[in-house]
Amino acid sequence: MMIKKLVFVMALASLVVATGCAKGGSGPCVSNCAAITLNLVSNGVVGATQTPLNAVITITATVTGATSPDVNWAITGTSCSGSGNPCGSFTATTGTTATYQAPSSIPSTPQFTITATSQSNSGLVGSAALTIVPTTTSVAPPVINVGVGLTQEFVGVAIPDNAVQSFTWSCTSGNGPCVNFTQDPNISGLVTYKPTSAEGCGTGTGCVEIDAAGTADPAGCSFDPQTYPCTPAKVTPVTSRLTGASSTSVKFGFQFSGYDSGGNHVYVAGSFIALNGSISSGVEDEIAWNGSQYAVTQHAISGGSYTPINGNDPNSNNQGTLALSLPGGVFPNQYQAVLDASGDIQMIESDGHGSGSGTAEPVASNNGFNSGSSQSFAFGFTGVDSAHNRVGYAGVIPTNGSGSISAGLMDINDNGNTTNICGAAPCNIAGSYSYNAAINSGQMTLTSATTMHFDFFLANGQSGKNNNATLSIYAISTDAVDATHPAVLGSMMFQDPAQTYNNAAFKGFSVSALTGTNANVSLTLANTDGKGNFSGQFDQNNAGTMISAASFSSYKYAQAPTTSSNGRYTIQMLGNPSASPVVNPLPFILYASGSNRGFLLDQNSSSVITGTMTPQKSPPKSIGLFTPTAIASTYAVATNSNSSSTVAPLTMNLLLTSPGNNAFNVTGVQNPGNQTVTGTYTLDSFTSLGTFVFTAPAAHYILYPISLTDFYIIQDASKDTGVSSAILFAAQ
Repeated sequence: MMIKKLVFVMALASLVVATGCAKGGSGPCVSNCAAITLNLVSNGVVGATQTPLNAVITITATVTGATSPDVNWAITGTSCSGSGNPCGSFTATTGTTATYQAPSSIPSTPQFTITATSQSNSGLVGSAALTIVPTTTSVAPPVINVGVGLTQEFVGVAIPDNAVQSFTWSCTSGNGPCVNFTQDPNISGLVTYKPTSAEGCGTGTGCVEIDAAGTADPAGCSFDPQTYPCTPAKVTPVTSRLTGASSTSVKFGFQFSGYDSGGNHVYVAGSFIALNGSISSGVEDEIAWNGSQYAVTQHAISGGSYTPINGNDPNSNNQGTLALSLPGGVFPNQYQAVLDASGDIQMIESDGHGSGSGTAEPVASNNGFNSGSSQSFAFGFTGVDSAHNRVGYAGVIPTNGSGSISAGLMDINDNGNTTNICGAAPCNIAGSYSYNAAINSGQMTLTSATTMHFDFFLANGQSGKNNNATLSIYAISTDAVDATHPAVLGSMMFQDPAQTYNNAAFKGFSVSALTGTNANVSLTLANTDGKGNFSGQFDQNNAGTMISAASFSSYKYAQAPTTSSNGRYTIQMLGNPSASPVVNPLPFILYASGSNRGFLLDQNSSSVITGTMTPQKSPPKSIGLFTPTAIASTYAVATNSNSSSTVAPLTMNLLLTSPGNNAFNVTGVQNPGNQTVTGTYTLDSFTSLGTFVFTAPAAHYILYPISLTDFYIIQDASKDTGVSSAILFAAQ
């Protein structure tokens, strides 16, 4: 794996600097050089540069090119002299090993060096530079609503990774200590909390605080909160996860794609209003096969409910069933659902009349849509034409804030044909739109060589410059499906107006999730340099055949030859330059909604590969790199994108824990079937990529983190031989 996440990762990967060498003649040593290397192990973690207070580090010296393997040990540093061993001490040493005990308080200069000097050659020295730090703690999920009478699991993480993962917990509400708060008897870093009605926040939020303090350094969180912050969990007890803190109704936008019992495509988008777990009203558009063609129908949602699983189950706050009251014979109408900490729902059909997956997100009251000023939206739609062939759209829609669309662009791939719907790419588009905020439903007309009509429904996020929670909108076509009007469903995302959309706007790391026809899925971690170069690695599961490139560096991206402001790029992806023979990459169009973010469409292949590019956000400074300990938490996992009716969608509610000593465990529940999940996970801080290895049900997955709280997953067909995969999405 070739990607270097950050320059200073190299310092972590090669902690020890060995000095001294054997010279040949009068020049510097070039081969068979004498050297001393030090291997450090602390709490099962190899090569950590930060030393927690009270930590124990085992150090082994390896000497090459000297007559004796033995060394003399020393601790040196600006603040290391004086009484009381201010930089720590050796509790045991031999000629090749040392046991180091860190101090119980931080010296005035926390940096120091451990050196090993050859006993047979005093000029031969190996050293390791370390820094003494307090143990800080982070509780996850950090912000969450918990249903009264439901159970939520919380995980504590001690930072740095080699700190002892042992904790003293507390839970405090506005009325004193929490009533139902239990620490796991086997895993110190795991607790469960079931709020009572007396622990509610009224109209406020976050009135319950859950803290974890490291038992080896309980004062670590009070050392220097600015430099070494600790993160408690802020909890709001609520009547229902579909309501929120204020017990007022909440609008949700939702979308679903899947297959009916005959394997024909089904697409749904809509909106519903929920209060205290009950759904009062809503509307949805559905595209389904009527026996002779794909047809669009609008249905009223007259009611419904969200029902969590048994309150005594540790997964009950994050898992349940969503039911929608629709006219008789209309499906899907019931979903198995998992919820993340933000209240976003991932769901799969569970009514027995088909299969598929979707999402439902609460609509932000201050989303800023259609506020009277100009706003642009990048979009990506996927669907099927009248001959059942896969179709993909990508483009940008500039709106004027009062109902008009002008100077838009769109690219289309219909089974490899890029000109049959709206002419030569990119098509110029104009049009109009309207939106009814009371019911969260809008209509949009796009005109090019063909006039196309869509309904749309706001989902989560906000519009605005440099916004991390970017406004997203679900859209579905409403035209009668024919040769020039495919059935499509997809998303529109607010385009950040603070960006100048040129090559320099793309600089940094991103994760691209791509899906093509017949279970062709891939994930790519890449770095753009702001100069048109695109390098990284990818994993692709193409209908059960695994194609991986551990590294590529010859791909390109470029602002497409239109205008500098529309965010249209060309980019080369996939392929394997190290294969023999070389597998050339595919050309894609990217319509950007921000830096390293947007919608992707392959330009001309019949696989019609569509997907998204998402920036990879570096972890907070207090945590540092993407480390396995740092992602310990509860996660909602579900099928995100699937292009084959033969690949069954699934949901998982997973708990990632680290009991210490470099162990990383997974437990949880998988549906359909309510199967118990057990296994392990890894995350490589050097590449930021990871794996799930499940022992039950047996499976191997590859993880591509977007952040410490979100990542994409595909199944590894090189280990689970011949198994096709969908793309899964996990959110804390």
